[in-house]
Amino acid sequence: MTAPLPDNEPERLRALRDLMLLDTSPEERFDRVVRFAAEQLDAPIALVSLVDEHRQWFKSRLGLQVPETGRDVSFCAHAILQPDVFIVEDASRDARFAGNPLVTGETHVRFYAGAPLSAPGGERIGTLCVLDTRPRALGGTELAILKALRTLVDEAIAGKNEDASP
Repeated sequence: MTAPLPDNEPERLRALRDLMLLDTSPEERFDRVVRFAAEQLDAPIALVSLVDEHRQWFKSRLGLQVPETGRDVSFCAHAILQPDVFIVEDASRDARFAGNPLVTGETHVRFYAGAPLSAPGGERIGTLCVLDTRPRALGGTELAILKALRTLVDEAIAGKNEDASP
């Protein structure tokens, strides 16, 4: 099931483009957070995902070979609709995702936890997320780790935007 568009979609897309992060080279500051998230949350896949009009593009990725997927199959497109962490404990049992090719296909996603990332103006532009091939839940400490790491990515995004200013 494709996620509905956020009410502020034009502003969100403008804020995303203004950051000048889409389709840029990997950066250690994002890669470091993704590696740490995967390690601390015991997840085989961790991503910094940015959601544009038609796709989710991965600024940083671990455990997933493709650099992007369509927005229509994106868990992150659902996550950016939420003010806080979006969790799917078993995607194969969730009507929104049970038929998703990321669930039914080779990637075999069962678990997803995505913390929405924000542009400096507050628009939710993507996620820091972890995925697993087995159903699971996050405990309180794990949830706190994901939220703290999301803050680091938000700060890196804000810093990137400042670096781009004249």
